[in-house]
Amino acid sequence: MTLEIITADSLGPIRHGFFTRRGGASSGVFAGLNCGAGSSDQSEIVAINRARVADAMEVAGDQLVSVHQVHSAKVEVVEGPLGSSKPQADAMVTKTPGVALGVLTADCQPVLFADHDTGVIGAAHAGWRGALDGVLEATIDAMTSLGANRETIKAVIGPSISQRAYEVGPEFLDSFLAEDPQYARFFVNGDEDKFHFDLPGFGLYKLRSAGVDAEWTRHCTYSDADRFYSYRRATHAREADYGRLISVIRL
Repeated sequence: MTLEIITADSLGPIRHGFFTRRGGASSGVFAGLNCGAGSSDQSEIVAINRARVADAMEVAGDQLVSVHQVHSAKVEVVEGPLGSSKPQADAMVTKTPGVALGVLTADCQPVLFADHDTGVIGAAHAGWRGALDGVLEATIDAMTSLGANRETIKAVIGPSISQRAYEVGPEFLDSFLAEDPQYARFFVNGDEDKFHFDLPGFGLYKLRSAGVDAEWTRHCTYSDADRFYSYRRATHAREADYGRLISVIRL
């Protein structure tokens, strides 16, 4: 099966893609294009999957760079291959041609950034914690430090868990209200004392408030098991582990 790559017109002509799970070598619960070295999938199979992604992005394998994601607001400035010792961060920026930035997700937001005019790009992994702590704003700041203009940056949120599938408890809501009571707008009532959180809606709000043009591809990872991995869906199904999707951008 060939790879399936979701793209956004606003990021073109810069090469990029939100890769679905289709077209990979993994099997079992990981069936498809699992690119998560942190999963319990066979490391050699994950390497094959990442090599297929690198080929699709027309870069050498070591030019497809990723960081050790920890749900932080830390951004890494990348100038070339990072080697085997990946820094702990949740976003990357670069202005180096030929370097492909890849973030891994399985419900969290993969966000790709591009300033076509100045040739600066970025990629961020933004779960609720990272988004609340400012990883999206930090990525934009890091891009401007490399010469990007905030007014010309385009940002696209890729496949993420949608509000209807993202049920949370009252303590989750409290974490947001403690930051800003206006964040209540991103929650709707669920069953009993539960709520449903709009993660991509929150991401769009944070990006637009930071002054950049932003959109969401409107794909829900939880609701489409044939195309996307989902941590929450795997948890509900009591599966032992789950695959990780990769989203990539390069100059």
